[in-house]
Amino acid sequence: MVCMDDPQPLDRVARIQADWRRERPDLDISPLGVIGRLHRLAGHLTEELCLVYGRYGLSEGEFDVLCALRRAGEPCERAPGELAAHTMVTTGAMTKRIDRLERAGLVTRRRADDDQRGRIVALTQPGRELIDQAFADHMRNERRLLSRLTPAENTALEGLLTTWLSHVEDTRPSDSK
Repeated sequence: MVCMDDPQPLDRVARIQADWRRERPDLDISPLGVIGRLHRLAGHLTEELCLVYGRYGLSEGEFDVLCALRRAGEPCERAPGELAAHTMVTTGAMTKRIDRLERAGLVTRRRADDDQRGRIVALTQPGRELIDQAFADHMRNERRLLSRLTPAENTALEGLLTTWLSHVEDTRPSDSK
């Protein structure tokens, strides 16, 4: 419940909670305070992040693929299945992303040295230059988005989210089953 002397304004989630308290006083709707705000915040953050990707002609998924290749270190290459695991998408979705990036000249595909049936995806020089610029811009954007919080709030939020995410991911069925 929001106190009269509470400095926080009544946001959309608080108004929805008030409506539910009125309509269903038998239910504990307090989880909506966290989940509802995280859901709304995720939407806003995605919009802000995608603006940067768009400046470089990339979708969010294509940005993720280029980042996964760049993070691999020299020679900035991975197998498509490994890319799918590093970006948490299906191999079918990964194939579509790689196709678009290859058409744009940002990645190449070649046969794997150790398995002629396998493929390796690698950043091209233009791909590396693009993702280096895009990622630097992305980090500036994320810093801007977090600048509305104090350093202590950032640290506390990161700790809470890390703990919560580890609990959620620890309770999911293993991908290897």
